[in-house]
Amino acid sequence: MIRRITSNWQRQPCWRVVDTCFADGQFFFDTWEHWRQDQHRPRVLHYVALCPSAPDTQRLVTACQQRLGRSALAQELTPHWFGLLPGFHRFLLSDGRVLLTVCVGDAMASLRQQDFAADTLLASLDTPTQAAGLDLRDVWSAKALASCCRHGTELLAYRCNPVDWAQSIRSLRQSGFTIDAPALADTQAQCAVGQFAPDWTLKTSRRQRAAALPVQRCAVVGAGLAGTSVAAALARRGWQVQVIDQAATPAAGASGLPVGLLLPHVSSDDCLLSRLSRAGVRLMLQEAQRSLKNGTDWAATGVLERQINGTPRLPTPWPGAGQAWSLPSAQAPDGRFDQVGAALWHSKAAWIKPAALVRAWLGEQGITFIGNTRVTRLQKSGGLWQLLDASGAVCAQAEQVVIANACGASALLQETAKQHPTLAQALTHLPPVQGMRGLLSWALHDHTPVPQGAFPALPVNGSGAMVAHVPTDQGPAWFMGSSYQPAAQDERSDHDNHLRNLEHLRLLLPNLALSLAPTFRSNAAQSWKGTRCVSLDRLPLVGPLDNGAAPSLWLCAAMGSRGLSFSVLCAELLAARMGAEPMPVPVRMARALDALRG
Repeated sequence: MIRRITSNWQRQPCWRVVDTCFADGQFFFDTWEHWRQDQHRPRVLHYVALCPSAPDTQRLVTACQQRLGRSALAQELTPHWFGLLPGFHRFLLSDGRVLLTVCVGDAMASLRQQDFAADTLLASLDTPTQAAGLDLRDVWSAKALASCCRHGTELLAYRCNPVDWAQSIRSLRQSGFTIDAPALADTQAQCAVGQFAPDWTLKTSRRQRAAALPVQRCAVVGAGLAGTSVAAALARRGWQVQVIDQAATPAAGASGLPVGLLLPHVSSDDCLLSRLSRAGVRLMLQEAQRSLKNGTDWAATGVLERQINGTPRLPTPWPGAGQAWSLPSAQAPDGRFDQVGAALWHSKAAWIKPAALVRAWLGEQGITFIGNTRVTRLQKSGGLWQLLDASGAVCAQAEQVVIANACGASALLQETAKQHPTLAQALTHLPPVQGMRGLLSWALHDHTPVPQGAFPALPVNGSGAMVAHVPTDQGPAWFMGSSYQPAAQDERSDHDNHLRNLEHLRLLLPNLALSLAPTFRSNAAQSWKGTRCVSLDRLPLVGPLDNGAAPSLWLCAAMGSRGLSFSVLCAELLAARMGAEPMPVPVRMARALDALRG
């Protein structure tokens, strides 16, 4: 059955498969392996799997062991197979060119939150073993499946058990699918082949999806986490990408932060920000493992979050899948935090050097970096956007442009809008942003006279953050921060900001603050300063800057203090919009990040 998929996907830029019953993942592993072996495979393979409840890791491993040569696939997937709460979960495999999206929960609800057209459907005609599974005997389930189709979408309907599939076939036919008649006549057949080919005109109320943009050239303005994550996502899809920055080197702005923490946001009601952060952290952990040197550029140490004044709090109840992400520190399995007081333990968390990640992404094939170039205006010439510098010279041109230069995006877009009335109108729906200054205090351990064992072994946050053991070129260092101040205010002195960081440390780790107070007060602590770009609702701005059928100007900005958590997620969202691909999160969550949501 899998061979039918591979015969149709050859030499395609992208192929999108929907599997209505993930089970133990056997069909996925078979499809992935065929993709790996096919010299004419599509550049990108999307596999969207409906899964009422996620199988455990051992079940995946067992499924792979049943096929020769599949163990490597399980080894790549299973380290990231954790915390599968209801919702969508994206896995980046084979260097980001095989994308598995597991939709945990009610199958009908998951289908309604999709916004793409499948190329192939793998439809189970077996009676679901769980109430949340997709029962194609029900015509409404078949219609929900049809809503994810285009004219010509291939249907591979199968049964693993000797069930009567007549009612399911009838529902599929009523929903616009044709089914191969000879297969139906064979009572022993396990697979029936068809396609979505309704003999009626589809209702105009059916949601019109944008077509995939041609894979061409894209210019990205801004060489921080936001811009380079987009560049890497597009380059993997075959785009030629130029990344342009006014600085001589990449990560010259807020992404030059010496070290940052990657951890999920927690809230008692598991709010939108919390759910988005988990989706982003999962993706970033995969990228860090793939791209960075462990122990030097990053480390998945976990993070202890002190509950200052009783917050944040986990939802009640908090299922086992959620506890794989975060749990009260007193419940940590080895009892290591029994004496720390009220805190949460985030086991799937890490410290990361953002600049190292930026450099790794810029090293992807198909990406060119252009520094010392300040883009002040864009103009349209034919089918191309031209990027102009202050002198009016063209410094780059491309079919698509992504603006990802944080707070600098506003001035660039306003200047461009003077010659583009439709853009000027669109910008009225762009939420305002503001700059937020921050100072990070740090020093080498060799230059910090504190008692042995004074520093925590693991990163701690909750009132600022202390990352105590970070390798640098000069030796191990500690980092504490960072301060917050709106950029519109007169900038505070570095000494004042150091003292503010010390006050945060007193709340976070009182004994360490006492030991480090002389270092802070004597100006012995060094500083790193940057300005974050923050939206009013503290969520990124991602998406096209026009609502036409073929947008060409895009925004990816306002990551705030969560660039590590959001950058890969936002890049995948933007690439999905460009390529008419499956979203990494449900549509309702993606819309919350839309650039023109104001």
